[in-house]
Amino acid sequence: MSRPLAGSEIDRVIQLLARLPGLGPRSARRAVLHLMKHRASLLQPLAEALAAAGEAIRACAECGNLDVSDPCAVCADPKRRDDVICVIGDVADLWALERAGVFAGRYHVTGGLLSPLDGVGPDDLNLEALRRRAADEKVREVILALDATVEGQATGHYIADLLADVDVTITRLAHGVPVGGELDYLDEGTLAAALKARR
Repeated sequence: MSRPLAGSEIDRVIQLLARLPGLGPRSARRAVLHLMKHRASLLQPLAEALAAAGEAIRACAECGNLDVSDPCAVCADPKRRDDVICVIGDVADLWALERAGVFAGRYHVTGGLLSPLDGVGPDDLNLEALRRRAADEKVREVILALDATVEGQATGHYIADLLADVDVTITRLAHGVPVGGELDYLDEGTLAAALKARR
């Protein structure tokens, strides 16, 4: 199978798509070929939608969510609780919690997790705004809903230290056995966390 000529438009699209999470060069090639076969029904509408999204979507100045309005629809919702802020690392985490419909408070997106090896320090994250928001007298609780990774734990500890002199309760999501999970298939770290967080 011949490759597109290097530097051609099709090769450029393949290289750009291959940068997306979950897509490697082979998947990107398949996607581009599919788009080319369906130019009128798929390629053109996709290009127009991406251009429109690039123009309209912005980060919410309040929480960091992505939306076409600022403040975003979540921040503008008067039915949401003002006394609790859920801290998450990425907009995808916010969307996951919203899909689950389990949280009715406010969010704060840090924009990543602390990772010294990747050159991500506290100044690279949206943490000072979190401190200002947590200091609001209406806020009673800050929930740390960060990844259960070394980076997530380090970020959680840093945030707890950052808010140590703010009069709020800091809680973390429970870690342990997932609903429907079988103990035999769980790793030792998950089992240890489940035993510590038992109730």
